[in-house]
Amino acid sequence: MAGPGFIHDKLEIKFLILYIAARIIEPVPFDTILDLTMCDDAIDYFDFSECLADLVRTGHLTVSEDGLYTITEQGRRNSEICASSLPYSVRLRCDRNLTEWNRKLRRKSQVRTSVEKRPNGTYTVKLALDDDLGSVMDLRLMVVREDMGNALAERFRKAPERLYSEVLRVLLDDM
Repeated sequence: MAGPGFIHDKLEIKFLILYIAARIIEPVPFDTILDLTMCDDAIDYFDFSECLADLVRTGHLTVSEDGLYTITEQGRRNSEICASSLPYSVRLRCDRNLTEWNRKLRRKSQVRTSVEKRPNGTYTVKLALDDDLGSVMDLRLMVVREDMGNALAERFRKAPERLYSEVLRVLLDDM
């Protein structure tokens, strides 16, 4: 183990990984599970990696072809049973981190962009903003260069509400 902390053995690391996987809102890559699991100073990378691989091997987690980890029903059941075995302070820290990650993941799924080439050589930039109830805005723009489309998509991802507000302002403004 790495240092002083509350997690003392590999079984507790597995409990923590299952706790996290049961509460994350969508499949996530290795690095995300690693970041969320390293909430206790006693966990080291090598123990974590071994425990994660064991959970996949035993069917508690699955890993997709693109490297995203998801909890299985078996893993979810065991997580519910074992959650109380984790130290309270670790669960609190973990819950705080999970809240932030889930907020980021939810935001990522609510703001979507793409740049697609048209047959005539121009590009269509698709910008979409959703909330918890559904679509708020779906906008398609034509641009002449791919780099312009990518720049528009990047700016939209950073501040989609700003564009939404500006469109409303322009459309509702007295002419």
